[in-house]
Amino acid sequence: MNDQESCIKEARSAALDVLRNNFPGPEDDHPRTAAWGYPEPYTRDLMISSLGVLASGDKKLISSISTDLEVLAENQSDHGLVPGLIDDPEDLGATDTTPLFLLGLEVFRRASGKRNYLEDASRAANTWMKYQSPFNNGIIAQLPTTDWRDEHWVFGYGLYVNSLVYLCLKLRGEKSQAAEVKDFVNKRLILEDKPHYALYTYKIYTGRRFDLLGNSLAIIGGIPNEERGRDIVRWVKGRCRRLRVGGNLKGDLPPVLLPYIEPGDEDWRARYKDYNKPGEYHNGGIWPFAVGFYVVALIKLGLLEEANRTLNSLAALVVGSEDPDLSFGFNEWYKAQTGEPEGHDWQTWSAATFIYAEECLKNERVLFLDR
Repeated sequence: MNDQESCIKEARSAALDVLRNNFPGPEDDHPRTAAWGYPEPYTRDLMISSLGVLASGDKKLISSISTDLEVLAENQSDHGLVPGLIDDPEDLGATDTTPLFLLGLEVFRRASGKRNYLEDASRAANTWMKYQSPFNNGIIAQLPTTDWRDEHWVFGYGLYVNSLVYLCLKLRGEKSQAAEVKDFVNKRLILEDKPHYALYTYKIYTGRRFDLLGNSLAIIGGIPNEERGRDIVRWVKGRCRRLRVGGNLKGDLPPVLLPYIEPGDEDWRARYKDYNKPGEYHNGGIWPFAVGFYVVALIKLGLLEEANRTLNSLAALVVGSEDPDLSFGFNEWYKAQTGEPEGHDWQTWSAATFIYAEECLKNERVLFLDR
């Protein structure tokens, strides 16, 4: 075993320890979003983490997925909206929780063989999605800060949310609707001077910055062809090199947003000076869970050596922790300029997506999200 393989194996073992610690959590046996910082069971974190939980092969962990799905089904709104906390029917307003519920449900159905599991909840969620689509074509709209980025304004038709929608439709075999979503993204979210997709579009407005998670999910789903996908990867690597030269990025892992939003930019908001500085949080911080999906996107494109290097770099990054007594932090996010851990240690989705990416790399293919 070489040094890279050893580092990845050690990180995977530590990631499994994180998941076993965080499942179940202290509140009605629901999993923790983070071991100490976030005891609450956040829907988006747990639905994303379900990919890594399934990939872990741990039967006790896997059994928790059905519990989470059933609690979410019980707490759906009358219109089918899935709450932001799995056990709080009043925690409403998120745009991505409903497609994430549908995605997690479909993946679990396939893994368990329960084809009609929670069908009433699935129908209700799909009804909400239809009413959230102003063009009646599957593409859903959102208000600012209603997806996973609570400090970044994404409005109109966002890449990240609609890449989730496309994955749901594709897994469910809804070919016609999936084709409409894919066509919309490849026409309305195209940037003429860049290979990556726009962050969002709405009427005359276009978010021209690079969204790592949205582009990674689009590649995983197969929205861009392979040539465009590889062009996106080359663009990301080139942009990261420029940031390193300028002292604005430590290491070779891509931030969640490129370029950073700077004071004076048109999309800079007053709150950012305290909560979303350049290279931090949603304004270019390095989020391990998002990098995990980027690794899977590299695998989808057949770039296995690049995927291995990136996963190895991620394994080295997540050693960093707020608590000096931890051998692995699997923190929420890391500051781009320094690589220092921020947020909270032992984040469930940071650990889970590492396991998911490692399993995809081991199998040299995308697990669960390909039909």
